[in-house]
Amino acid sequence: MTQPIWIKEPLACLNGAAAGGIVIRGSKITELVPRGAEPATLGAEIPVIFDASACVLLPGLVNTHHHFYQTLTRACPAALNKPLFPWLQSLYPLWAGLTGEMMAAASALALAELLLSGCTTAADHHYLFPEKLADAIDIQAEQAKALGIRVHLTRGSMSLGEDQGGLPPQLTVQDEDVILADSERLIKRYHDPKPGAMTRIALAPCSPFSVSTDLMRESARLARAHGVRLHTHLAETHDETEFCLKMFGLRPVDYLEKVGWLANDVWLAHGIHFSDREVARLGKAGVGITHCPSSNMILSSGIARTLELERAGSPVGLGVDGSASNDGSNMIQEVRQALLLQRLRYSPSEVTHHAAYRWATEGSARCLGRGDIGALEVGREADLALFRLDEPRFSGAGDPLAALLLCGSHRADHVMVAGEWRVKDGEVTGLDLAGLMARHHQLGRELQAGGA
Repeated sequence: MTQPIWIKEPLACLNGAAAGGIVIRGSKITELVPRGAEPATLGAEIPVIFDASACVLLPGLVNTHHHFYQTLTRACPAALNKPLFPWLQSLYPLWAGLTGEMMAAASALALAELLLSGCTTAADHHYLFPEKLADAIDIQAEQAKALGIRVHLTRGSMSLGEDQGGLPPQLTVQDEDVILADSERLIKRYHDPKPGAMTRIALAPCSPFSVSTDLMRESARLARAHGVRLHTHLAETHDETEFCLKMFGLRPVDYLEKVGWLANDVWLAHGIHFSDREVARLGKAGVGITHCPSSNMILSSGIARTLELERAGSPVGLGVDGSASNDGSNMIQEVRQALLLQRLRYSPSEVTHHAAYRWATEGSARCLGRGDIGALEVGREADLALFRLDEPRFSGAGDPLAALLLCGSHRADHVMVAGEWRVKDGEVTGLDLAGLMARHHQLGRELQAGGA
């Protein structure tokens, strides 16, 4: 039998009922220990004790929208200082040169960044399948397994090229029969519906301006036949709204309903430009929304209506979005960014540090349809992150939980996924990070040079 672990007496804990720590057995949390108490469920067993007295204890952060491949094109000169549509048009030709080696390095680097920032579950939206990268999702699954992080890999797609009135160039789109066949293959091979799953698959046509109405409908049909979730970009910019009105004669939410996506098995990336009536419709349907604050700020897209969406009934989570529009993969920094950006829309008394943590944990878990992660509770998966407050930025801080965000934490000290330490003393276990960075940087230079 696995020896239990007691994460003992953290400096602060997001769940006040676990002020004395948590007990872990195998992959699950089995006890919350009150302040000053000893574990009551161990009997004669002697646990492994982790002294957390210098650490803030959080549930593992859950990232619900990313594009791993974009780590290869950060701060790309061709795409600087542009809004979404011109930004995409600058980068599509570069991304068409992606290879399997590039995808492996990009995925490993993004996942390592996420782990180091306290993230234990990541959803990636990959929609580019050039000739040399037909097996992108398989590569992602392999890299995630090697690093021991939970993933929701979404089989994205683009089928509506410039010749059909879409935004992407023709060399980046796929035939719809190929898309659907590969989607079904990936579900059958990788999707694990059981609680505690390390890998799940979702279907994710990229956006209204890059896929056909038929593909949206057929993706929904296929997803529901196999019990997997649906994901797409929606209502990110005013340009997208204008495209939908011109192409379909509908606003984005009306289009979503037309293709059968206004449902609680759907979560949307960005979700910025909704009317009051649309917020109510989304909430009633239970559609999840991923808030991507850094990306929305860099591309000047707008500010999501997080609190109104939550009050209407929509789960609200957080995503770092692509590393070419962020330009990073740091989840704890994204929580801080959400806190700051949302205070431009709402009052500080409404957007507290607890609200920002809620979006990054429970809200994100709900977006992914999961009740087994996202909280430090008995029966949940033992996914957690521990952050030390021993840097100059924290000196003089009062409330440790607030300080983690307000003072700008950027790196976790220890991270556990499913009861296994994946980050120890600020380093990803079993990973030659320096070697990965060198290879990744060189591949990024090659990709950008190829599009020049």
